[in-house]
Amino acid sequence: MTRSLDRASYRATFTVLLLGVSAYALLQSLVLPVLSTIQHDLHTSQSTVTWVLTAYLLSASIFTPILGRVGDMVGKERMLVVTLSALALGSVMAGLSQSIGLLILGRVVQGIGGAVLPLSFGIIRDEFPSTKVATGVGVVAAMAAVGGGAGIVLAGPIVKHLDYHWLFWIPLIITVIAAVCAQLFVPESPVRTPGRISWLAAVLLSGWLVALLLGVSQAPTWGWGSDKVIGLVAVAIVIGAAWVLVESRSRQPLIDMTMMRVPAVWTNNLVAFLFGIGMYSVMAFLPEFLQTPRSAGYGFGADIIQSGLFLLPLTVTMFLFGLLSGRIAVAIGSKSAVIIGSIVSAGAYLMLAFAHTQAWEIYVASTLLGVGLGLAFSAMSNLIVQAVPAEQTGVASGMNANIRTIGGAIGAAVMSSIVTSELGIHGRPLASGYTTGFAFLAAMTVVAVVAAIFIPSATAARADADHEPHLQNAELALLAGGTITEG
Repeated sequence: MTRSLDRASYRATFTVLLLGVSAYALLQSLVLPVLSTIQHDLHTSQSTVTWVLTAYLLSASIFTPILGRVGDMVGKERMLVVTLSALALGSVMAGLSQSIGLLILGRVVQGIGGAVLPLSFGIIRDEFPSTKVATGVGVVAAMAAVGGGAGIVLAGPIVKHLDYHWLFWIPLIITVIAAVCAQLFVPESPVRTPGRISWLAAVLLSGWLVALLLGVSQAPTWGWGSDKVIGLVAVAIVIGAAWVLVESRSRQPLIDMTMMRVPAVWTNNLVAFLFGIGMYSVMAFLPEFLQTPRSAGYGFGADIIQSGLFLLPLTVTMFLFGLLSGRIAVAIGSKSAVIIGSIVSAGAYLMLAFAHTQAWEIYVASTLLGVGLGLAFSAMSNLIVQAVPAEQTGVASGMNANIRTIGGAIGAAVMSSIVTSELGIHGRPLASGYTTGFAFLAAMTVVAVVAAIFIPSATAARADADHEPHLQNAELALLAGGTITEG
């Protein structure tokens, strides 16, 4: 596809996309180190305040693939403005909140902003010069992860000098600037996928995601063997099966099951799921480990600011390797980058599990984790974009980001159960809980290494993408014969 945009235009577009992704990513993690502060200020319980994170993940899981699909249909730039506007509205609601109910509702609205990722990837593929696509996708993917680390680093100073409401006001400023600039400077994409939304598929997708994430997020409180958790997981399985059936029979599926079976897509999605388990878990529990008083036999007695500084190397190296992702992909290939990133990340988790008594050990592990995540996330996004036709970029990359979020929700719940399985004095987890938990994250990342080995090469991925329209034409022929019905 020939691009007609000049360099200044695509660079302006890139700046706008980075602003929007940064605001969304910051809102993912800014609240993590200060949930106890919010709990105290709003006079609520620990189980209730966790919904400040859970509601955000649930909402993002539902809206990311749906709005990615809508963007492919009606225009990515238009939906980018809508998504950023929703993110801004949710930030206003959270910033004004004086009750836990309004704060959680604001977080639900903010979750709509998850669609900024697939929309950004789609705009880059449609509008950038072909030689700049890999770098652009890689940097945006890295920025999404960098924002998660940066949020933990910045939360302490913000709360110390202002209050927790500014955790939402500051991203609001960035979001508004991005939304206005998107309207003014980002050209509307010429690539469209005609059709309409299958609302039955959207309802079923929302249903199984809500049931699954609600069950696993509450499992540490209710118990993994409780009737509630088992019932919700069973409901998720049943509704999920119905969703797959409806999507498989639909003429215009929300998520194309044929696309999801493409080797480069499902292998990357599996790696994304496993990486989500590790990234979200370490960002949720490493600050807690660092803030534990030394009198407990482990930890560093760090305050919110100090624990954030331990994660600063993660943020910096993740960003640097995101910037270099395009050159790295050219030099060694995106698949090799995913494998190397997975291996390095596994090493970081092992270090956190078995070498965490000295400050320098935490800094080294944080640095290694930043390198691993930066390499893998950028490369995975590139492989997804290469593996699907241009008109499916939004929904494919949206589902990849969505699966990472689901992995994060499940991983954080499992990690919570492992860490809190045995409590010591003052109700604090024992050191063995953190050792086992970080070892679990290392094990999941080793599985990611194995999965990454099965990712097709870029050449094979492009062949799959080229073959995809033929598969769709075959399905249309079947539709004409009446053997498949619309869902």
